Amino acid sequence: MVPILFILGLTVVAALPNGIYLRRAPGPRYQHVQDGLGRLHLVDLWQPATDFNARYYPDTENVYHLFTRLNPSVSQPIVPGNEQLLKASNFDASRRTAVLIHGWLDNATGNFNAVLLAAFLAAEDMNVIVVDWSAGSSTFNFNQVRENTVLSGGAVARFISWINSVTGADLADYHIAGYSLGGQQAGIAGRNLDGKVGYITGLDPAGGPGFVGFEHTFRASDAVYTEVMHTNVGGAGYLEPLAQVDFYPNGGDNMPGCASNSCNHDRCFHYFAESIRDGGFTGVKCESYEHALVGDCHLPETLNMGGFEPKTGKTGVYYLETNAASPFSKG
Repeated sequence: MVPILFILGLTVVAALPNGIYLRRAPGPRYQHVQDGLGRLHLVDLWQPATDFNARYYPDTENVYHLFTRLNPSVSQPIVPGNEQLLKASNFDASRRTAVLIHGWLDNATGNFNAVLLAAFLAAEDMNVIVVDWSAGSSTFNFNQVRENTVLSGGAVARFISWINSVTGADLADYHIAGYSLGGQQAGIAGRNLDGKVGYITGLDPAGGPGFVGFEHTFRASDAVYTEVMHTNVGGAGYLEPLAQVDFYPNGGDNMPGCASNSCNHDRCFHYFAESIRDGGFTGVKCESYEHALVGDCHLPETLNMGGFEPKTGKTGVYYLETNAASPFSKG
């Protein structure tokens, strides 16, 4: 492996002229869907049955890159099953481990990973594992990439279990953070680890057609503590609460300083990185997510969004406002 350098169940089966198609999401067949970078793509939500034969094998095709303070810029690839390579790496089971999962049509060298890798290593001497599942995410077939999201989540869970079996690392010391489709995948990985991961953060998990009502959508029980940040509801991100704690900065859309859906969508990982480095982002508890959408939240409880430490035991929906540029936190 080469290191990297950082600078739904079937609902309808229809016979069409070109063969058998599977309707995998509600609504019109052709819909606009945003990728992990917030770009719109017109996708066909009816999937040819033959597509299921073009399988993605994440256990062999995913690539895992380890970064620590000893190698903050050049990764050490970790290959599942290669104990010698793992033991020769800088992975330290006595330290906390962050696992980062990118979104659709992205890869290990994207902005999401670059921003959060730097933030985590600045916060603490720890293991940061960047998951490259681009072999499964780099398709315009949205039904296939959704299926690949589920497959990759299972593979990530198996990878983590293998690391722990070799090194003695504890799931309680893991923090899985995923963006967009990766946000949904973070929950799937945690579910495959029996909800024993210490902390999972969903950063504007993918919503829209394909994930509303989908059986593998992010769940509050996917980790000991789960948190979701919503910054592009109704666009690329999921509208309703998903986690034990859900934050709706600025009402979940139209982030200050942004003029596009892609900017709104990206803001989540910039906010999260700042929260890891500096804290801040105090949210006010809301009676419901509908109240959060319009900023009508006045309950006495407050809670900090994001951050390095899990807020185990906390629940609810929270609203806060941000600045238009860094530093984004108003306190």
